[in-house]
Amino acid sequence: MRIRKFQIGIAGLALITAQAVWAELAKPEAKMAATIDTEYNRSVALVERLVNQNSGTMNFEGVKAVSEMMRAELEPFGFKVAWIDMSAAKRAGHLVASHTGKKGTKKLLLIAHLDTVFETDSPFQKFERRRNEAEGPGAGDNKGGLVVIVSALRAMHAAGTLKDANIEIHMTGDEEDAGDPIEVTRGPLIAAGKKADVALDFEGLSIEDGKDKGVIARRSANSWKLEVTGVTGHSSLIFDSTYGDGAAFELARILQRFRTELPEQNLTFNVGLIAAGQEAALDADGVRVSAKGKTNIIPGVALARGDFRTLSEDQSARVRAKMLEIVAASAPKTSAKISFDPGSYPAMAPTVGNKTLLGKLNAVNRDLGLGEQMPLDPLKRGAGDISFVANDVDGLVGLGTYSRGDHAPGETVDLDSIRRQAKRAAILMTRLSREKAQ
Repeated sequence: MRIRKFQIGIAGLALITAQAVWAELAKPEAKMAATIDTEYNRSVALVERLVNQNSGTMNFEGVKAVSEMMRAELEPFGFKVAWIDMSAAKRAGHLVASHTGKKGTKKLLLIAHLDTVFETDSPFQKFERRRNEAEGPGAGDNKGGLVVIVSALRAMHAAGTLKDANIEIHMTGDEEDAGDPIEVTRGPLIAAGKKADVALDFEGLSIEDGKDKGVIARRSANSWKLEVTGVTGHSSLIFDSTYGDGAAFELARILQRFRTELPEQNLTFNVGLIAAGQEAALDADGVRVSAKGKTNIIPGVALARGDFRTLSEDQSARVRAKMLEIVAASAPKTSAKISFDPGSYPAMAPTVGNKTLLGKLNAVNRDLGLGEQMPLDPLKRGAGDISFVANDVDGLVGLGTYSRGDHAPGETVDLDSIRRQAKRAAILMTRLSREKAQ
């Protein structure tokens, strides 16, 4: 009998503790938090179904199949769901879902993606659960994020806070490998950003030193191609007034100037592909190179491909200008040109509006009994779709699940983070949706 009383006491203590943690939540917010906990197994089951459906960017049928799974989840909440075909850009397409709420209140734009880096020929294809974690292709990036959106919206629907919310969701089908031209594949998202008051990106949660971080900035991703030509001939004549340095040495000289003259705060740059010879050429996709030459022939052609990442569009423009200046100063008997891919991802700068939005998220954290999320160093976060709307609307990144090993076999999602992230998102969206539109 004493054991039974002790067990009842523990249960009562757990209830009291939960009530204390949620003491600062309004009644509908507490209901949302409870709903997310109750529906946890349902959320995990959805992650499993999504992961077991391959949706590599170039698996158009798979991407569309994942979009149909999302449609089935969103339509019961009152969302109007549409598919935007992108076959003209050699990609599957995007899912767009819209919910009309109370007039005059803020319009929320939710961003996520349907595709993964794991194509149908990848050996990594299945969901495998290990207690509170699960391994699988795209388990965190970004199928865990899709489930956080569904879990948060289900909780809002159950608590009655969704009905007044103005929400548009964009789930792109080519985030991992954007189609061309980028202005076409990101056109619908850019248009949505111009109408929205807040953008929330459901890619993965960042954790550093065991603490959840807030992401208010993402750096750009800009690709470049460097092409160098020189006079080819017998190697015994290199460096003379007739043949000069040859293409290989000139390429190396330019890259060394990049290394010594470009560095500045928040900038990184990389050379990802390089070749030189009597002949050299890139393939149509720009990811493979062929070269032909001999040790006794001065290289007539040299090629390099790389990228650079910045924290603002002003910084991107400054770096491009400096690279052009360096390339234009060719050594005698050589010629060089650099071009920049039009499909670059812009930067998401750490604006005052983004910082204010993180402050509102931290108010939610306090009311949930969670720790404050300090801003993550932008050097530790790559480019993403939210950057395309960053110049038009305040935004936050990292509302999806926590995972590790993304983009590689063994990608593992922390299933418990679904609950934490969905509670944050549901309450934040509810509070934002009650604010007056500017």
